[in-house]
Amino acid sequence: MLDIKIRQSQRTQLSTQQIMTSQLLQLPLMHLEQRIYDELQDNPMLELDESKSESIDDTGVQAEAEVDGGMFDSVDRFETDGRDQEDKKKKEESESLPQFTVDNRPKESFIQAVQHDSCEERLLKDLSLQEGIGTRELMIASEILGNLDDDGYLAEELEVVLDSLEKNDVDADESEVSTVLKKIQLLEPPGIAVRDLRERLLVQLQVKSGFKPSSSEKNAGKLLRHHFSDFLNNRYEKILKRTRMSSQDLRNAISVIATLDPHPFQAAVGADEYIIPDFIVTYENGRLSAVLNDRSNMTVHVSHAYQGVLKKKAVPAEDRKYMRQKLNRAKEFASAIAQRRNTLIKVIEALMTFQYDFFVSGPEKLVPLVMKDVAEKTGFDLSTISRAVNGKYVQTRFGTFELKYFFSGSLPTAEGEDLSTKIIKQYIKEMIDGEDQTHPFNDDKLAGMLEKKGIKIARRTVAKYREQMQIPVARLRKKIC
Repeated sequence: MLDIKIRQSQRTQLSTQQIMTSQLLQLPLMHLEQRIYDELQDNPMLELDESKSESIDDTGVQAEAEVDGGMFDSVDRFETDGRDQEDKKKKEESESLPQFTVDNRPKESFIQAVQHDSCEERLLKDLSLQEGIGTRELMIASEILGNLDDDGYLAEELEVVLDSLEKNDVDADESEVSTVLKKIQLLEPPGIAVRDLRERLLVQLQVKSGFKPSSSEKNAGKLLRHHFSDFLNNRYEKILKRTRMSSQDLRNAISVIATLDPHPFQAAVGADEYIIPDFIVTYENGRLSAVLNDRSNMTVHVSHAYQGVLKKKAVPAEDRKYMRQKLNRAKEFASAIAQRRNTLIKVIEALMTFQYDFFVSGPEKLVPLVMKDVAEKTGFDLSTISRAVNGKYVQTRFGTFELKYFFSGSLPTAEGEDLSTKIIKQYIKEMIDGEDQTHPFNDDKLAGMLEKKGIKIARRTVAKYREQMQIPVARLRKKIC
């Protein structure tokens, strides 16, 4: 006999609205704009908000908003007064609260998203212009390019390429695939679809030197072909003994190799990518101001055109059901866009409060900050803060920074103050940049130099920060005399 029991339990379940809000919050600006366009195409219940209204500040007084006709036609503005004497801080906190001015008027212009060819597509186009390249060769090339890893290396064996071609009714042999592969490797940028770094550099050197390589280029080729391991590990004395090159010849050969690009595929992929800041922060006349680049203020609202149809009994039940689903979806989407906007405003407000000195004086004034601090100030949970800062950028007078840049750990100084780890990393980089390259600083020396600056830090911590910045150890930074 079945044993049936009734049990009461609690569980957390995200609503459709919460899921949509989270998804929209983590989207970068360009992707969000495309998402809005897609939603407008898919949902007839959703419309762009083309109503004109006046801006409203935090006092509730209507004011005429300014429009400059440019990229930031519709904006949210955050302003905070400059800080005065210490005895006025409490008064400032109560009387100079952050002020927002919201301009809800529609944008008159948008930046049109441009469709760029991918690196693979550009390579195929360039290859198609070469003599003797037909549809068959392009199909082979397409299969090769489809097997590249994130750094443009051909990780798979040619047998894998041949099997894939066979499944697509292309009967090719290894020799034919190798011929097309070599043509791809010589395309601009050269060195894509190779097996390893050594082969990549050799291909680039071949393209660079042409038919008449200089003596330095010839020596560079020897280093890459016969002494690559010693070259990577800076074992220059060993190379000098084996090759009988002079120190000057070796320096010249290394200088040639230094002009080659170890990551041409990544450069080609990112060539057409642009960073569009979500905020612009300015400091003028003692006032810190932030502008939300709300190109996403293609502000959307629920259409009224179809709502009356729902009340008509003559409309088939199935149609009313479909329209009701779209109506609910439109309400959720419009609410999610508004919530995203509100969240970003609160996050930048918190960052400007915590990192006030950074926005006024520069990166050297960056203070330690963790996401938990911003979460507590804004009232959001940590996951919301993480989504809000990921892939979002702010343009300042000192450059454009990802919001994640403003979060870092800390180490104590001799005065007992906490210093951001990002500042410490910058000190380490500056020390290494200024070192004598024939006698580079080891991690112990760097730790001692930091201690003279009043920063207490262990050698292993210096090593960790150096590795995070992808700076090699002193032995590998050493240059020949």
